Amino acid sequence: MKIKLIAVDMDGTFLNENKEYDRERFQKQYHALKEKGIKFVVASGNQYYQLISFFPDICQEIAFVAENGALVYDQGQRVHHGELTTAQFHKVLDTLGAFEGVNFVVCGLESAYYRAGAPQAFIDLMSKHYHRLQPVDDLYAIDDVIFKFSLNLPDETIPALVESLHHSLDGIVKPVTSGFGFVDLIIPGSHKASGLQRLMASWHIDPSECVAVGDSGNDIEMLQLAGYSFAMDNAAPEVKKIAKYATASLNHSGALDVIDHVLQDTLPPQ
Repeated sequence: MKIKLIAVDMDGTFLNENKEYDRERFQKQYHALKEKGIKFVVASGNQYYQLISFFPDICQEIAFVAENGALVYDQGQRVHHGELTTAQFHKVLDTLGAFEGVNFVVCGLESAYYRAGAPQAFIDLMSKHYHRLQPVDDLYAIDDVIFKFSLNLPDETIPALVESLHHSLDGIVKPVTSGFGFVDLIIPGSHKASGLQRLMASWHIDPSECVAVGDSGNDIEMLQLAGYSFAMDNAAPEVKKIAKYATASLNHSGALDVIDHVLQDTLPPQ
């Protein structure tokens, strides 16, 4: 089977715990991927403007499934964005406002937003994931296309919050975990797999010709879609359960190892 597409998650997968990757090794791999006509796709819950900062030399050549599938770019051109209605947006704000101590970012087409006066530690953390981030006094007054919310809270409190949001916001947004204390509220049906499917349709690529690598709950649909799915050694148990294959951890360049297998035609049999 000829592989035509490789999709990688970023945090916990392509990036190590210092939010870096072996740029020299990947640069060689990327040139080899181009020669073979293999598409490289970055699939992340993070903001597009943050993601392109990791690939300054090639961001206009590759594709990005950003914001957990709510925003898709190909060669610098936006090909899709999700959108909550004003009523849906306000319903989510109402619901989150009932949870004391939960800090969150509202994700829009032009920027991401947080309530003015949020803890500085939260602002500093979210600034690493959202390069366009601004405070607003009134979240209800935001004038932008809104398609996602990103929450950060202690890991031990996540299951109860997710269970509650599943009931109160059913049909409006779906909570998914992305590791490191993050929970994203995404539009139902708008996930990494849906973003990949949009790109695959335009490129005439079948899922059996795709490789995907991930580590967290927001990677599950993407891994289920791809013919070759790899879980990082540091992946969550539910991800390891559904992925067909495994690779090394984030600190041992497991994602780059998978790319090498593709380039050397040494993928395991399907």
